[in-house]
Amino acid sequence: MERMRIGFGFDVHAFLEGRKLFLGGVEIPNEKGLAGHSDGDVLIHAISDAILGAAAEDDIGTHFPDTDPTIAGIASERILAHVTALVAEKGFHIVNIDTVIVCERPKVQPHREEIRERIASILGIGKDRVSVKGKTTERLGFTGREEGIAAYAVCLLDRT
Repeated sequence: MERMRIGFGFDVHAFLEGRKLFLGGVEIPNEKGLAGHSDGDVLIHAISDAILGAAAEDDIGTHFPDTDPTIAGIASERILAHVTALVAEKGFHIVNIDTVIVCERPKVQPHREEIRERIASILGIGKDRVSVKGKTTERLGFTGREEGIAAYAVCLLDRT
C-alpha cells in the first residue's frame, strides 16, 4: 500500500459588495468580500480540495453542496476542519500545504503570517508546514481587473 499522496486544489470567487473578506480563515480589511454559498474563503476552499484530492474523496462541492440551504454562509474553517478529520479517519496525516493566492488587491504579504498560523491551527500542524504566497497577474484577466480572487493549493498526505 502506498504511503504518500499529493492533491491539487483550485478555487475562484468574484468580489461582492456588502460581504467581509476572508482568506485562510482571517478577516482581511477590504472594500468587498467574496461571493459564495459559504463565507467565500477561496484559499480554504482550494486547500480543502487539495486535501480531498490527495485522499481521493471527491471535492468540497460533494461534501458541502451549494444547494444545501442548511449550510448557507458556513464558515470555511468548518469545511477545512471536516476535511482534515475525514482524511485522518482514512489513516492520513498532512505533511505540508503549499498555496498561492492570486489577486491585485488586497496585498497578501501583510497578512501572510497570520493566515499561515490560522491554517496551521485548523489543520493541527506546525506553521512551518504551511506556505502562503501572493501573486498578481500584472493586471491581466479577471484577477487583474480586480473582479475576484483565485487560489491554488497542493497538499502532501502520508499514511500514519
